[in-house]
Formats: sequence, structure tokens, C-alpha cells
Amino acid sequence: MLSVEKFRIADRDVWIAVLFEDGIQGITFALDGEQFERNLDRLTGFLRRRGVDISTGRGRSDYPTLVRDVIIGRVGNAEILPELSFEGVTAFERRVYEWLTKNVKRGSVITYGGLARAIGTSPRAIGGAMRRNPYPIVVPCHRVVAHDGIGYYTPRLDEKVFLLKIEGVEEWTSSKRT
Repeated sequence: MLSVEKFRIADRDVWIAVLFEDGIQGITFALDGEQFERNLDRLTGFLRRRGVDISTGRGRSDYPTLVRDVIIGRVGNAEILPELSFEGVTAFERRVYEWLTKNVKRGSVITYGGLARAIGTSPRAIGGAMRRNPYPIVVPCHRVVAHDGIGYYTPRLDEKVFLLKIEGVEEWTSSKRT
């Protein structure tokens, strides 16, 4: 099922969608309606290519509110980890996502290289896992930055900047990469 809600957060409209069955299969969000539709198409395409059986039929759930609560700091990222299905992710991606979610807390960041050292892999492998993250916000890929600036973000950098500013990590949002 697909549950979609629009919230007002930090004077911005934020659309949040959660695909779910026996747990959260995927999450997407955006700061405008058109981008939201593109992000949702990207997520559903990714999950289907990974063999995840998803339904885009609309249904109500508390999941979008839970994701909003993570954004605003009411709920910690690691508290939601058991809700994630991890369907369609590789064992490596799951290891990266779990480590990141448990160890890089709200208000802090880690570099691609720092995360790579912690996991025992390369920064490029970390970048790929972040780009493929089907659980943004809950698995805080926005907290992974380049050693010399904010780095990149899929699908749009302004979403990463928005999330980091809400978390109070503004020194990274004014870097040369934004």
C-alpha cells in the first residue's frame, strides 16, 4: 500500500510517501508536488527492479507521520529501524544502513570516507549505497557528507540542505558544494 501525507515543517510544505506491506518497503519525500511525483516514480521503479512486490494502491497508515516525527526530532532514527522491511537491499547495503542509522545521530554528520572506514569498504561503495537508499530520512543518508563540502544527494541537493538545517547542521549547508 501507499500512504501519502503533506506536512508543514519549518515553513515548508513537505510531501512524504511510504510504501508498506508487513513493514516499510520504501520512503520518499519532496519539498514540492511535482518533484514528489518524480521521487515517487523513482522509488517505485527502483523497488520493482529489485524484485520487491509493492502496491501503489492508496491506504492510510501512521507511517508518514512517523517519518515526519523523525524529521522534526520527536522520534530517533534507530527507533524506526525495526519497521523497515529491507526487501530488495543487498546484505552490504543493509549493513551500511543499519550502521549509519544507529551511529550517526541527529545534529551530526560523517564523511563518505569516515563511514567507509567504519564499515571496512570504500567511499565510492558508500556513495552508491547512499544513492540507492530506499528509506531516506529514517536511514539518514543526508548526514553523509564529502570531506570538503556537503556532497551530493539523490534526487535533489536542496532536500539534503533542508534536512541538515532542520537538524542544526548549518555549517555544512553553506559549503562550496551547495
